[in-house]
Amino acid sequence: MTTNWKSLLLFIVVLSGCAAITRHTLNEEYGAPDPARFDTPVPPPPGFSYRGDVQPVLEKRCVVCHACYDAPCQLKFTAWQGVARGTSKEIVYDSGRLLEAPLSRLFIDAQSASQWRGKGFSAVLNERQQTPAANLAASVMYRALKLKQDHPLPDTAILPKTFDFSLDRVQQCPRIDEYDAFERKNPLWGMPFGLPGLSAGEMATLRRWLELGAPFEGLPAIPAAVERQVADWEAFFNGDSLKQRLVSRYLYEHLFLAHLHFDDDPAHHYFRMVRSRTPPGQPIELIASRRPYDDPGVERVYYRLDRERETIVDKTHLPYVLGRQRMARWRQLFIEPDYAVRELPSYALQDASNPFLTFKALPTTARYQFMRDEAEFTIMGFIKGPVCRGQVALNVIEDRFWVFFLADGDLQDQAGEYQSRESSLLALPAAQGSDAAIVGPWRKYAKLQAEYLRAKSKFLDRYAATGKRPTLQWIWNGDGDNPNAALTVFRHFDNASVVKGLVGGPPKTAWVIGYGLLERIHYLLVAGYDVYGNVGHQLLSRLYMDFLRMEGEFNFITFLPLDDRKAVSDFWYRGASQEVRNHVYGNLASFDVQTGIRFRPGDPQQQFYAMLERRLAPVLEHRYDLSQVSDDSLREDLAALARLRGASLSWFPEMVFVRLEDPPRPPRYFTLLRNTGHLSVSRLLDEGRELAPAENTMTIVPGFIGSYPSAIYRVQRSQIGALAAAIGGLSSAEDYRRLADRYVVRRSNPGFWQASDELQEAHLSIAPVSGGLFDYNRLENR
Repeated sequence: MTTNWKSLLLFIVVLSGCAAITRHTLNEEYGAPDPARFDTPVPPPPGFSYRGDVQPVLEKRCVVCHACYDAPCQLKFTAWQGVARGTSKEIVYDSGRLLEAPLSRLFIDAQSASQWRGKGFSAVLNERQQTPAANLAASVMYRALKLKQDHPLPDTAILPKTFDFSLDRVQQCPRIDEYDAFERKNPLWGMPFGLPGLSAGEMATLRRWLELGAPFEGLPAIPAAVERQVADWEAFFNGDSLKQRLVSRYLYEHLFLAHLHFDDDPAHHYFRMVRSRTPPGQPIELIASRRPYDDPGVERVYYRLDRERETIVDKTHLPYVLGRQRMARWRQLFIEPDYAVRELPSYALQDASNPFLTFKALPTTARYQFMRDEAEFTIMGFIKGPVCRGQVALNVIEDRFWVFFLADGDLQDQAGEYQSRESSLLALPAAQGSDAAIVGPWRKYAKLQAEYLRAKSKFLDRYAATGKRPTLQWIWNGDGDNPNAALTVFRHFDNASVVKGLVGGPPKTAWVIGYGLLERIHYLLVAGYDVYGNVGHQLLSRLYMDFLRMEGEFNFITFLPLDDRKAVSDFWYRGASQEVRNHVYGNLASFDVQTGIRFRPGDPQQQFYAMLERRLAPVLEHRYDLSQVSDDSLREDLAALARLRGASLSWFPEMVFVRLEDPPRPPRYFTLLRNTGHLSVSRLLDEGRELAPAENTMTIVPGFIGSYPSAIYRVQRSQIGALAAAIGGLSSAEDYRRLADRYVVRRSNPGFWQASDELQEAHLSIAPVSGGLFDYNRLENR
């Protein structure tokens, strides 16, 4: 054995010994830990409240980094039960694992702290002797907070490189018996990590809570009126007929991520639709499965509304309103039409993963109208669901594009019949399970997709042969009152957003989506995606999404003149591989029907955009238009800022929230979004080779778009021109640092938390239903 290996072995032995000594000392002083200590919370003493005193501090200072699947160490401060659960050294987002990971969803895969200990989670609260001294000394949470108090951030604008803020950083998740060594090695890594410490008052509140043994009084009772709404909806979801049971299964598989709330509930109590072994009127016995269509293992599934117990965070918030109008709409779509459901479909994976097989008894138009009625929510499922995280997951889409939908009627009816006939070609990668291989299945799905597109083109050719060529009437106009008819999707490098309206100037690309494509997007990236799946499952899902993007783009191009389609496609796929180009041009060649729209000489894509804007004008959402800024001078200055383009924007952050100071007016907030130019988005890896810096653009909107700010700016009204000049002149990291010195509220700024509180309050005031707490895991350090 070499000297280096001997030294390493000695080091490991010493560390192990230190941990054992620490554990032994804690056991001697405070007794052995009781894993069941927090299975049942202890109520707080009079005059002190978890919900009133503690939760606001945790939400403002801890939840902003510790929520959802990407919470560091899986420590979730979104609920008392998440704190009681503690930490895990296993990470959920692991793009390289060879086998599917065990499930670790809070409130689903275990119901008590002791059960989580059995799954490898470690306590951050004291589970030993219950005394004030022990509750602090044996608490990882307290030690982490105290470490920051004892070792504040260094007095420097840019934090040292010892702070790793990268998305895939190696996580440090020390147990209490490891914390002494952790403190010695990382004295600046107290909590909140890489941000200023808590105020004296906030620290005192959390210290007292921990000294008391982390008490929790439970959630407040649900109002009787809301309980009656729950009962009414559970009665609807659990009708006994085969038709109703199939409809409820369909609704559940599309709404299982939703935050359901009632239109006449001003407090917005949120619920999740879950599968239960027990019928309404009895306590919910949750059926925990990887996917919403996995075999429930019971003869009869009951669909229940389970109360949401976690803090609402913007990155996962999918609000969906229920009320009399909604129920009437669903009855009109699914219950009242005259069709028969003679048997319930199988839960076998090959069948259940293919909605065109599972729900073939339900009218296609009903399914499509259901999804399209709330199209923003439907698309938001793969934006805010677990799939949408990381560069490789997101480089399948352009940085900004518009989305339109096919109208229903004759075309969709016939398309539904054809999709039912060709359902075997619409199999999705989730049919391989969560431990999927890559090469063999990928070839299979590529072949199925090619066959499907050929069949689709033949169908469209036959349809067009009847004199029905693509026209503006093929585009859904929102039935005259639905703003879901037009959406804008933004990519922010490793996360994304979707909003109603045609936001920003005309984009490079656009999609037109019909039922078959919309349903496959949902079952690929929402219902069928397993964030705990292995590398094969994750890559198959990402690769298949290439096909769906191309199909949406192809649908758009078919509305353009036949002779112009290849030129448009050439521009969208500059530098793409021959395999991709063959797929794209094969699509174009297979549908050679001329458009039914009259175009003038010139750019047909821009003309078509203008036609679509006119067609959808009555329903377009204008919330994010600069036209909403009533101050003419300010609007002109912001528009000039929005006209910035080119390589200088490569140095600008992905997403900036700007607090604009203009006394005596109250502050106003805007979002600055960098749209990175791409030659193509067809490359799985090495995205840098596809970048087109000269095509970078900026979008500026009133209010907020996005969940993960890269930076927070404070700008005086008089500084907008200077800010625009500074951004337009960026050519180096040093240039941006000078800009940041002037405008950015950095994570090292002592006033950061005040700026954060103002920002979060403004967001929730502007969007009380659709908004949640922002996440700071992408805040820059430059």
